[in-house]
Amino acid sequence: MSEPKSDNKHSKGQVKSSKSQRKHRYSKDKKLNSKLQRIENQYKDALKSAAGTDYLLQEETGFLEAEGPMERTFKFKQDEITKAVDANTANKKFELKLPEFGPYSIDFSRNGRELLLGGKKGHVASIDWKSGLLGCELHLNETVNAVKCLHNDQYFAVAQKKYTFIYDKEGTELHRLKQHVEATLLDFLPYHFLLVTAGHTGFLKYHDVSTGELVSEIRTKLGPTLAMKHNPYNAVIHSGHGNGQVTLWSPNAPEPLVKIQSARGPIRDLAIDREGKYMAVSGADKTLKIWDVRTFKEVDQYYTQTPATSLDISDTGLLSVGWGSHVTIWKNIFKTSHQADPYMNHLIPGSKVDKVKFVPFEDILGIGHQQGYDSIIVPGAGEANYDALELNPFETTKQRQEQEVRSLLNKLPADSIALDPNTIGTIDKRAKSIKLKPGEINELGDFANDASDKMAIKPDVKGKNSALRKHLRRKRENVIDQRKMRIEKNLRNEKEARLRRLKMLQGEEEEKDVLDSALARFK
Repeated sequence: MSEPKSDNKHSKGQVKSSKSQRKHRYSKDKKLNSKLQRIENQYKDALKSAAGTDYLLQEETGFLEAEGPMERTFKFKQDEITKAVDANTANKKFELKLPEFGPYSIDFSRNGRELLLGGKKGHVASIDWKSGLLGCELHLNETVNAVKCLHNDQYFAVAQKKYTFIYDKEGTELHRLKQHVEATLLDFLPYHFLLVTAGHTGFLKYHDVSTGELVSEIRTKLGPTLAMKHNPYNAVIHSGHGNGQVTLWSPNAPEPLVKIQSARGPIRDLAIDREGKYMAVSGADKTLKIWDVRTFKEVDQYYTQTPATSLDISDTGLLSVGWGSHVTIWKNIFKTSHQADPYMNHLIPGSKVDKVKFVPFEDILGIGHQQGYDSIIVPGAGEANYDALELNPFETTKQRQEQEVRSLLNKLPADSIALDPNTIGTIDKRAKSIKLKPGEINELGDFANDASDKMAIKPDVKGKNSALRKHLRRKRENVIDQRKMRIEKNLRNEKEARLRRLKMLQGEEEEKDVLDSALARFK
């Protein structure tokens, strides 16, 4: 096999090679010259190895392709696709009929191994969907609003009628989160270990699942939250509200970072792509809008026959839209101009779609609906070349344990969540150009003096909210009892003692009571 050539795809620019240019590029210092030469050789080696890795990445994403100008990919049925694909992929398409406890909300673990089902009427199940093994099954006998897998397949959260609960893989209840009341939406930030809840109360709450602390509790002031997803690029929460606004939140800001008026009615659902560049928003006004998150401008707009209830974006940029009993999948919706026809269509007769979600690293779309769960084959939806050190669908127990320890050690603080994550660690370039004037230097000196005055020791004075004063405020003014008289006497004595201490500090002599010695016997 011939040595791979380092093409322009991996290089930073054209490399100058003439001797005259090399003289100008290097300095007269021989030591520095040798160091620069060594760096350039390392750069050339990196180009060769980068070009060589292309031989290892042979897998390409395979989409459906129409043979002639009259054929359309959205007319292909699942039965036809199942016959055309290999047996391994065909076995991944299955259906669960659960008509008693629907509609079902669904979620997948981060590596795509575990399927989590949550029926509205209290049925919760965790399944290893590839092998068909049932992890746990719960009948909670109360409403289940949402389910969410946490950092791996060992734990999951369930938003029930009043509180949010955390269960392990066996179905054992581990925690009841009393702070999260009437939550209807759940999300998890894997690099910060934060469980985010929102719902009827209008509060957005961040809970650290590694320490058990409530990190932040933000009042949105926009009524119940109807949709919520996080941006994978910067971990900012996007939430949709009843007034048609989409707001962006960070746990360290009491106000929304950005407000976007996206629809003329309530927001039904939203989704953000993996790179954090585009956002799809569906509203009750039957619109599906595509927004550029970098500029906060509307890119495109589509019309749905009924309001879209669920949206999801795959790793390769396919957008799935659940509306009524239909699921529509769009291709190249973010890259090119307005699409005339969808990529795929699927109908679930007589059952309303509640939740659609792509399986990570698989060409499978999971659909939770009124009558149970369906999985359909969507060619080209999964990421073909994944990083097994980041997320591994085939990880062993030992690898899972090591990955959990590694992710806890690398956990990011909640304060690092911002619109632009690259600002952390940068230097403010304006600081060099800012020079203080003489008057401003004097102001800084005065400020330092004020700070030292604040640090000075103050006399020990009880605050207005002492226990005695609180008790007096609670009592009515026209009620006189023995305890109230005793408290008033103690307050008077404290006040007199403070005055005496203040006079002693000021050097004033204490006035002697003439009758004090004569009446001392009666005390």
